[in-house]
Amino acid sequence: MLKKYLSFFAMVLLLIGVLAACAPDREESGGSTDDSGGGDSEETTGDQPETLSVWVNDNEDQKVVLDTLFEKYTEETGIEIDVTPMNMLDQIEALNLDGPAGNGPDLFFQPHDRIGNIVLQGLAAPINLGEAEGTYSETAIDAVTYDGEIYGAPLVVETYGTFYNKDLVEEAPATMDELMAIAEEQTDASADQYGFLMEAANFYFSYPFFGANGAYVFANENGAYDVEDIGLNNEGAVAGGELIQSWYENGYIPVEINPDIMNGLFTDGKVGVAITGPWNIPAYEEALGDSLGTAILPTVDGTNATSFVGVKSWMVSDFSENKDAATDLALFLTNEENSTAYFEGAGELPANQAALESEAVTSNELIAPFAEQIQYGTPMPSAPEMQQVWDPINNALLFIAQGEEVQPVLDEAVQQIKDNIAAAQQ
Repeated sequence: MLKKYLSFFAMVLLLIGVLAACAPDREESGGSTDDSGGGDSEETTGDQPETLSVWVNDNEDQKVVLDTLFEKYTEETGIEIDVTPMNMLDQIEALNLDGPAGNGPDLFFQPHDRIGNIVLQGLAAPINLGEAEGTYSETAIDAVTYDGEIYGAPLVVETYGTFYNKDLVEEAPATMDELMAIAEEQTDASADQYGFLMEAANFYFSYPFFGANGAYVFANENGAYDVEDIGLNNEGAVAGGELIQSWYENGYIPVEINPDIMNGLFTDGKVGVAITGPWNIPAYEEALGDSLGTAILPTVDGTNATSFVGVKSWMVSDFSENKDAATDLALFLTNEENSTAYFEGAGELPANQAALESEAVTSNELIAPFAEQIQYGTPMPSAPEMQQVWDPINNALLFIAQGEEVQPVLDEAVQQIKDNIAAAQQ
């Protein structure tokens, strides 16, 4: 009888060994770390799911390339992907309703500056990127880190830079002195001709000239924002505000400038240099053809201008019962190979550092400078309190454009920001 039990036990062990040998190489929680796989999370939560639900942005170009990547993932893992296109701005409200009812996604797609609000609402789980963490650009990882925890697998990075018309400007200005010389030589407002234009009263675009002088929005350490420490009226902020004010005083930029006016003048060949984002490349290139050039932002007193950087990332729903598998899919979508494929299909710069430095990006003369500018960038703060910053600081920039004294204007703006934050917390 003992022999029978031993024989039966041996057969069970043999069967377990066979099943283990037949299991897929990709682990649910992280998968492989090669270019075709995901990442390295260590914990698992159960059996591999048959299906993962993913909410994607409702952009057709993005969806086409993502559908291809989802099919590739299904071929490798056997997991089907249920895709729901939904505007990123609508996803959070929908997740609040659908998540608790068990109808939400496992994975969803968001800009990083909303992470603070998402986390405070309990909608996203921290994500373990494992060894893959080091494969993303440092700026991207900083962007998705909130209160010391990482909440996204970064897919896309974006910032702005310098555009120039080669028919008017021989080469891009490398320094602010060179840019100011172009503005002085080529500006004739009476003829709607400008050496240099930008939305200088829009803090999103003007931040580099504050940041390069030592200004900041909120003090930040490892994604933990001290919203009581606001650096928008310090000495560096005043220097940046005075620099911007000089552009208006010298007549380089009209006070009434807006995106439509600037873009119209640039495409009409009436602007030497413009500071804006890569989303304008198609229209600018159509108008100027080979005369269009791009470059990183000019340095400010020898310091690289630190533009605001936006990051879009995959986030794991806190309501998901398949967090490990969802993490694996996120890592798969953001590895070098697939990030590069996404860039080639959707045209958005990859957050994966190797993909950002790939030939697909660097060989594109118009887009490559924006990839370089990312390295000098600062993620827009993801603290929910950032929503209380925009109006006061943009109003301050308008007052500065109209000639009001910089320090008192910035002091008033910072006080208004603090009052807005206090009111929002009540």
